[in-house]
Amino acid sequence: MALGSNDLPYVLPIHPNLVHLTLGLFIIAIAFDIAGALFPLERRVFRFLALPVTRSALHDVGWYNLLACSVVSFFTVTAGFYEMQLAVPLPGITSSFGLSSTGSMLWHGAGGLLLLMVIVLMAVWRGFQRYVWRRDMGRQVQWSYLALGIVMFALLGVHGTIGAQLAVEFGVHVTANQLLAAGADLREALP
Repeated sequence: MALGSNDLPYVLPIHPNLVHLTLGLFIIAIAFDIAGALFPLERRVFRFLALPVTRSALHDVGWYNLLACSVVSFFTVTAGFYEMQLAVPLPGITSSFGLSSTGSMLWHGAGGLLLLMVIVLMAVWRGFQRYVWRRDMGRQVQWSYLALGIVMFALLGVHGTIGAQLAVEFGVHVTANQLLAAGADLREALP
């Protein structure tokens, strides 16, 4: 398999793009469920802004975004593991977290699997809340579900930071970084 300048068989890495889609879907899902849970407090604001918003519509956005997030997350993790197998990190560097490139990749990979599992379990939990447990209630979500969503924001932030360190500090699949490193080697070889 011929690899390009970013050590991948295609021009741009897929994993970082899917990561941002996953994050956006998850953040929107939890944010709209929080807005739906707090709807009685926010109703006056919506009325003042002349926005025809209902609590059920807010919860619909939360549900469908979490459902999409759980599906997209499988592709995100799969692309991440594929691209990790082809990674050639810059040698002799330690991340700002004090991890080697191998340690960073192991933590990022294991964390990705754990986050995927939690997102899927949250989608199942959310589905039970929507269609079984709280079907006839105005507020479709439990407070513990929203609390876990907020904790997940922090976990996703730490996990994303490790992924960013792989790109920025170790130069994993950053096309410009790899081209600059290759250019530096060529300059040293020339008289």
